[in-house]
Amino acid sequence: MSNDLVRVIGGPQNYAWGKLGSNSSVARFAHASDPQNVIIDESLPYAEYWMGTHPKVPTTLSTNGEKLSDLISSNPEKYLSKSIMEKFNLKNSLPFLFKVLSIEKVLSIQSHPDKKLAEQLRLKDPEHYPDDNHKPEMAIAITDFEAFCGFKPLETIKDHLLNIKEFSSLIGDETTQIFINNPSKENLKLVFSKVMNSNDDDLIKYSNSLVLKAKENPSLYGETLSDLILRLNDQFPNDIGLFCGCLMLNHCILKTGEAMFLQACEPHAYISGDIIECMAASDNVIRSGFTPKFKDVETLISSLTYSTNNVDEQKLNPANFERGNGDAIFNLYDPPIDEFSVLQVKFDKKGKANCKGINGPSIIIVTEGNGIISNNDENKLDVFTGAVFFVAPNVELNIETNDSLVLYRAYCEA
Repeated sequence: MSNDLVRVIGGPQNYAWGKLGSNSSVARFAHASDPQNVIIDESLPYAEYWMGTHPKVPTTLSTNGEKLSDLISSNPEKYLSKSIMEKFNLKNSLPFLFKVLSIEKVLSIQSHPDKKLAEQLRLKDPEHYPDDNHKPEMAIAITDFEAFCGFKPLETIKDHLLNIKEFSSLIGDETTQIFINNPSKENLKLVFSKVMNSNDDDLIKYSNSLVLKAKENPSLYGETLSDLILRLNDQFPNDIGLFCGCLMLNHCILKTGEAMFLQACEPHAYISGDIIECMAASDNVIRSGFTPKFKDVETLISSLTYSTNNVDEQKLNPANFERGNGDAIFNLYDPPIDEFSVLQVKFDKKGKANCKGINGPSIIIVTEGNGIISNNDENKLDVFTGAVFFVAPNVELNIETNDSLVLYRAYCEA
């Protein structure tokens, strides 16, 4: 059988914030892809499904259990392309990591380092920063999805300081006045630093008051913000994230098929929903609020860009994909980085489609439907919800279905 198009098996991760059991897309996809080895435990959270060559959770071939990285290393020019090898200095690994996430509880408020900082952090603290690569990432909603993403506009933060006494009290009158008089990037960093370094007694005092007001008079902060404060306080009582997240970061809502892109060194946190996620191949996370894990507050404060914009500017609109044709809709999510793009192929009814070759490696996951995928008459593979495929460079694909079908294809093309 040709290894130009081959079914592969990713790996699920059972982090505490994941959805439980078969409520999780991760659990359902992982079980469908590997039913003998993944038996869904309804009491366990299934948070992430990894697809790629990262050594933490290596993807394997469904035929013989061989690691995808070993297949690639057997003929790197064939499975990566010479241009990808040279551009990213790779021999047996993909430049991206592809995931499905199923989120029941808020993830940590976090950022990911750029390349220079990643190298420094790995040298300094390899236990908490295992990779020397940057980690820009993109999320595409496969259910309704909400997240914190980037700092709110400066005037919005100013309004919160003027109107939410607990916020201004936590950082103190002097810092509050400095920011109100001059809402700037420099002073945003000052406010964020004050919030993140507040003492526990003040945090408990002012978060209790914030939550009480949100509960007793939700219109005081607005229904949406009050509901957010109450939900996240139930998950992480009296957490610093109530201030640095709810009051300082954009609350972004994505409908199915909508996407957002997060550059390195931008604060964010996923709150709820199921998504496709793609990122540069790294597992570095600089954490602060909403987490029992290792927190690196000072690195977070010093490394953020402190750029501000509104929620709509965080979204990434899909573009046309000219190499796709037939009965499917092709939506290309193409962020301004080199490591990855993601193509959505969507059938609303029975049909056939063709996709011309891409000059780089790809991974495909099917999120809905059944059908057949092939790269020639002899190599036809069953498509089903949860199925994952590796596609070598410059391979033309044909897809057909008797009903609706949705798949996502992560690829890198130099």
